[in-house]
Amino acid sequence: MGANKLLLEVAGRTVLDRLLDALTQAVDEVVVVTGNNPEPIRAIASFHRVHVTNNPDHEKGMTTSFQAGLRAMPDVDGVFLVLGDQLGLRPELLRRMAAALEDVPASLIVSPTHGGKRGHPVLFRWSLAGEILALTGSLKEVVEAHADAHIYVEGGVWCTMDFDTPADFERAQRLYERSGE
Repeated sequence: MGANKLLLEVAGRTVLDRLLDALTQAVDEVVVVTGNNPEPIRAIASFHRVHVTNNPDHEKGMTTSFQAGLRAMPDVDGVFLVLGDQLGLRPELLRRMAAALEDVPASLIVSPTHGGKRGHPVLFRWSLAGEILALTGSLKEVVEAHADAHIYVEGGVWCTMDFDTPADFERAQRLYERSGE
């Protein structure tokens, strides 16, 4: 992308501000995991009064960042893995996912889908935390190991949209602006 996705602005606010607005409206605890150049992220997180932890192994990928976030969390019923470039994340989706986890006691993982494609965020029941913390590979290992306890909710277009290039970001920005948010 060439820039920190969390600091990109859409309609005068950073992507991180928008993510944290959605998260703080829907969940009790929020942990932002930083990697390289954490200070601008810390400043925004501080404004939203959410916890920040650093992942010294951020170059090793998303699994290590999720593990760092888990280590900073208190015991909870479930924990969301939210990507930094989920511009259109909505509190309603997070609430529906949490309700689905609660409504189906045998479920361990909840994912949103759109157009037959699985997306993000992903909600993991806290009982999987030990297994996730022990991972040396990809989170896909845990997801695949518990496929029989994985449930899905409709998530809308935003759950399958991220931006890895400037063109992706422009497309997401146009869609966001058309949504009237």
